[in-house]
Amino acid sequence: MSKKAAFIGLGVMGYPMAGYLQKAGYDVTVYNRTASKAEKWAAEYGGTFAVTPREAAMGADIVMACVGNDDDLRSVVLGEDGAFAGMANGTLFVDHTTASAEVATELAQIGKEAGIGFVDAPVSGGQAGAEKGVLTVMCGGEQSDFDRAAVAIDAYSQACMRMGEVGAGQLAKMVNQICIAGVVQGLSEGIHFAQKAGLDAEKVIEVISKGAAQSWQMENRYKSMIKGDFDFGFAVDWMRKDLGICLSTANQIGASLPNTAVVDQYYGDVQQMGGGRMDTSSLITRLRKLSD
Repeated sequence: MSKKAAFIGLGVMGYPMAGYLQKAGYDVTVYNRTASKAEKWAAEYGGTFAVTPREAAMGADIVMACVGNDDDLRSVVLGEDGAFAGMANGTLFVDHTTASAEVATELAQIGKEAGIGFVDAPVSGGQAGAEKGVLTVMCGGEQSDFDRAAVAIDAYSQACMRMGEVGAGQLAKMVNQICIAGVVQGLSEGIHFAQKAGLDAEKVIEVISKGAAQSWQMENRYKSMIKGDFDFGFAVDWMRKDLGICLSTANQIGASLPNTAVVDQYYGDVQQMGGGRMDTSSLITRLRKLSD
């Protein structure tokens, strides 16, 4: 008999993640704010869909969510139509949203009062990672809750690790975004410099990617950056949301993030140029505009 699961939020990440969960033998019920997408998913994967998060969560052993931000998360978890209202004592909620550590702590406490376990489990790997089922997942929560969550998360991940108590997963994801911001800006400047210097940028990156400058961003984005193709899954608008969380948290804990603060403003420039929905590698468009 398959285990029952629910998945809330069928964006570019959640849609394939829920699909992998269904393929792994779970009986999955999905909920999405745009109901037509939930209907499409159910038709494609053979699961079922619900009209509220509460209905989706009823009878589920484990409930996953992957929505936009803190407020979106509260809206699908709390209230009479929220997921918690449909969850029974002893069940588990796993949040894949990139959100604040504060909201994770807040919801975990509310869940605890109802006998519901909570794991914050933001993911890295982007749309491509979700579609291939090879995401990296950083988790926060009690060890016993993590152990239960990891079994289901294995359906769409290549790595899943507990970082500490509730909130630690979100803090680890902030580290991820801080590192990506600096790497993408450096790669943008390197490609821009190579082109201005009259070099064959593709050949330059091809050779330096075999040395100490190598990164995932370099390997996966340099050709599209040179061509000016930024139609990938993780948009500038979402990166600014994430970096805003990083900078706010840094202010709270007394961490200094000067490079992140600057790159965040550079992404703001890209938004002003109309690039809010472009992939994060579109930072290079700002440099090209400045040099025109």
